[in-house]
Amino acid sequence: MTTAQAPLGSGFSAHSTANDVMADIDLVGKVAVVTGGYAGIGLETTRALSTAGATVIVPARDQEKARRALEGIPRVELSKLDLMDPDSVDAFADEVLGSGRPVHLLMNNAGIMATPLMRDSRGFESQLSANHLGHFQLTLRLWPALQRAQGARVVALSSGAQRRAAFDFDDPNFEVRAYDRWVAYAQSKTAIALFALALDSRGKAEGIRAFSVHPGRITTDLQRHISVADLQGLGLRDEKGEIPAEQLHLYKTVAQGAATSLWCATSRQLEGLGSVYCEDCDIAQAVEAGHQPLDGVLPWACDPVLADRLWDLSARWVG
Repeated sequence: MTTAQAPLGSGFSAHSTANDVMADIDLVGKVAVVTGGYAGIGLETTRALSTAGATVIVPARDQEKARRALEGIPRVELSKLDLMDPDSVDAFADEVLGSGRPVHLLMNNAGIMATPLMRDSRGFESQLSANHLGHFQLTLRLWPALQRAQGARVVALSSGAQRRAAFDFDDPNFEVRAYDRWVAYAQSKTAIALFALALDSRGKAEGIRAFSVHPGRITTDLQRHISVADLQGLGLRDEKGEIPAEQLHLYKTVAQGAATSLWCATSRQLEGLGSVYCEDCDIAQAVEAGHQPLDGVLPWACDPVLADRLWDLSARWVG
């Protein structure tokens, strides 16, 4: 495990909001890229970065939806990106690199969750493709812009779902085993945590630091593929289709959900640090399999050997 994987005592908590962690942050002159920055916690992230003075580039597949959501937010530039299409990733990266600007903050925020079995044009399972591989390719293609920042941070949106599944190196695309959309989602989020760990080890000498984040349990459009009946079957909704009263304390608002990403992107407490999985606006504790509370990062999501193995595999996959 990475020895840095221990809480700092940041002074923030699960209840801290985007405004709380950004209260004294000045990003004037900085450039940020926020994938999925037009919906859910991504939109809140875009607002907060813009309010702090940053220019925010928001690449989106649904241009009209993004345009409506971002209307009125200053210093936002809308571009086009489909993370499951490698040509689209390259085109967006070429656009950013062509501007000659540095990218100080790369927020790999976009994702899909618990989808039916779908594959991209290369045959990769869709959640692995959109959540991990697309962002892997994007980050490496934007590397020159991250270098130009002379102190960049990459924040990768993982999830507490990493607790559910390790990365299956033998059958990552469910070509042999039966497809389970929740296992596929969990595997993609474990992959994201490992990606941030491997990325940080490769970038820190050039001032590029990486973090993975569990934003918390939040109700957003990310759950669009999940029916109320599905949630009831998981015990996450009662007979009325509502969150059970005893679980309400586990949920965050969108502003609280964006807080940990923003803390990782901007906090002075993290200067000189990287590679860690964070939750509730602090570095999460490393825990062992079987740990009962719903916190912490499992060994298979913070193992540098597994991180390097996945990096090499991902690099071969994306060419």
